[in-house]
Amino acid sequence: MRYCARCGSEYQDSVVDCTDCPNHPPLVSAEEMRERGLPLPHELDQRRFVRAGIADDPVTAQVFADVLEEHRIPLIVRPGRSGVVDELTTGNLLPWWELLVPDTAQARAAALLEEVKVQSLASADEAGRAAEEEELEDEQSRQASMDSAPPAL
Repeated sequence: MRYCARCGSEYQDSVVDCTDCPNHPPLVSAEEMRERGLPLPHELDQRRFVRAGIADDPVTAQVFADVLEEHRIPLIVRPGRSGVVDELTTGNLLPWWELLVPDTAQARAAALLEEVKVQSLASADEAGRAAEEEELEDEQSRQASMDSAPPAL
C-alpha cells in the first residue's frame, strides 16, 4: 500500500499521486511514513471520548480543563452553543461547555470535576458570608458614628 504524507489517505500500489489533496502530492511507502514520524491510517487514535462534565460558562470550563490537564487526563472542551440566538433558532438546549474525556477516564474525571464544584460552592458560600459580615460591620460603624455625633441645631 501507498500513503499520502499530507492527509494520510491509503492507496493501492498502482496509484502514484494523492487525488484527495490539492497539487496531488506523490504517495510514499509505509516505511517512508514511519521515517517521517507519521501514523498510518490504522494507527490513528481510536479512543472514544464521552462527556465527563459540563460548565455553564467559559471561565468554569477553563478551570475544569486545567484540573483535568493537571491530572493528565486527555480532554476535548466543546462549546454546546454560542449564544441565546442558537436556542431560539435551532432549539439547541445543550449546556454552554461540554468536557469530553476518553471513556476509560470518565469516572475519574467526573469525580475530579465534582470535587472542584463542591470546593467552588464552599468558596462562594464563604465569600457571601464574609460580604454579609462586612456589610453588617459597616452599618454598625455608621450607626455608632451617628449616635456619637452632636445633635444638629
